[in-house]
Amino acid sequence: MKDKIAQFIIEHLANETLATIDGNEDLLGNGIIDSLGMMQLINYIENEAGIQIPPQDMVLENFMTIENMMAYITSSKEHKTRPQ
Repeated sequence: MKDKIAQFIIEHLANETLATIDGNEDLLGNGIIDSLGMMQLINYIENEAGIQIPPQDMVLENFMTIENMMAYITSSKEHKTRPQ
């Protein structure tokens, strides 16, 4: 999933030509993607990971880096599979 996210950013969202993206690179802070690109990325993650991201979770801490996204996806899937 991590590689798929990175490839999606490189091919569809990056504001500059990139060969790779470091998993800990600040995507917004370094100007790799803009706020519209971030919304497209969140939509892509929802579709690819099969999760629903509520508005209150659409915060910079969850989507600043690919590593943060992976932690959020893992956490979301764990909460989804826990019995209520």
